[in-house]
This record gives sequence, structure tokens and C-alpha cells, in this order.
Amino acid sequence: MPRLFTESLGGGDMSWLASTHGIENARTATLDVSTFTEATHYPDGYFLSGLPVNVADEGAVTPWTGVTGEELGFLLRDVRINVTDATINVTAAVLRHGLILSANLPVVLASGVGSTAGFTIIAGGA
Repeated sequence: MPRLFTESLGGGDMSWLASTHGIENARTATLDVSTFTEATHYPDGYFLSGLPVNVADEGAVTPWTGVTGEELGFLLRDVRINVTDATINVTAAVLRHGLILSANLPVVLASGVGSTAGFTIIAGGA
């Protein structure tokens, strides 16, 4: 008999969104899980909604560091990963434009010279 189970994840804490603008246009991308750090990016076995990511290559999304050539995006919803094998990539909905409350992001948004085009970053939280 196979071991079947049901698991429910919420959509995540979306308080980092300052409006609903852009959420219906989120794009599907593949997260290169091996480029993320467990303690920083998925300490509980899943990436948090609002995690800033580099979407310059939607086939291999990596953590956002703000360096030249990167394009900013944000994970729209929580994304569970296989923590026993962090080489297995996962797909996720990625927000490519919108209004962001930086104080409500799950990590500090790294500043730099990477492209933040399409986003308005609001310093406060709600």
C-alpha cells in the first residue's frame, strides 16, 4: 500500500504587497534550489512569500543580491521544497512588477545596481 498523505500550505504572509497590482500576471519560473541557503531562505522547509529573487533567467531563478545583470522578482506564494535533496528544483509563481512594502519582506532587500524595473519599493510597512 502506498503511503499517501495530504498537506496544506497557506498562500503565505502577503503583507509585503502594497496593492494587488501585478499578482494576476505572475510568471511561472524554476527556482535553482542549490543556489539558496537553507538557514536564510528556507529554514522551515519552504521559501516564504515575498522572498526577493533574481529572475534574469526564469529557468534558473537564484537569490537576489542586487549585482549587475540581475532582475528583481518576488515569490508570490510560499513554496515547499524537498529538504532532504536540495538539488531538486521547484517551480513557483514570481511577481515581476508591483508595489512592495520593504519592511514586510521576509528578508532584507539587498540594494545594488541590479534592475528593479517594474517595482515601486515603499520603505514602510502597514
